[in-house]
Amino acid sequence: MGATSTVGPIEVVPATPDRWADVVTILGNNGDKGCWCQAPRGFDAGGYGKAKPGVRRDLLRGQLEEEPPPGMLAYVDGEVAGWCGFGIRTALPRLERSRTIPKVDDRPVWSILCFNVRVGFRRRGIAAALLDGMIDYARRSGAPGVEAYPIDPEGGRVDVNFGYVGVTPMFEKAGFERIVETDAHSARRPRILMRLMFQDHPSGGTRVSVPPSTVTARSRD
Repeated sequence: MGATSTVGPIEVVPATPDRWADVVTILGNNGDKGCWCQAPRGFDAGGYGKAKPGVRRDLLRGQLEEEPPPGMLAYVDGEVAGWCGFGIRTALPRLERSRTIPKVDDRPVWSILCFNVRVGFRRRGIAAALLDGMIDYARRSGAPGVEAYPIDPEGGRVDVNFGYVGVTPMFEKAGFERIVETDAHSARRPRILMRLMFQDHPSGGTRVSVPPSTVTARSRD
């Protein structure tokens, strides 16, 4: 019988300026040519693959100063293991103008843009822990809800290069509901607009400043 790999508590925290080196560890594999979690945001005017070298990297570093920050980081035994990028939908120009992902209303939901888990930490519950931590942070910050655009694997496995948007079962376990099938695709599968609205907060609520704090989550695997 094979050995079973267990994972201790996964620490999930906001990506603040003091954690820039860890952000680079996760997102910097392609250097200045990388996405740096900017492609879905729309602040790099050059568009996909056209931004000048270093522009996206510098944009992300500046965004770490903002509230909310552009992402969450996951740690296992003190080592950075993953990233979840997000933003307030109404403040993301490219997503707001998207022709493939519809805008269902004007509520300032927080949109999950991507997951990036380091090699060696995959299939260990990191993405699920990042999702839990992001939901908790969004709720405590006064967001009206969280929106995401994952793919439905339909019982199959999804290549990691296409699964960066997440998969529907993970979101359904966290309480998200399917709203509409979009015209966007990944891995030749349609992406599904899903939402988790916070019942304890007025629709379209106002954000409040929340000090960066630690969210401890455990794998659902």
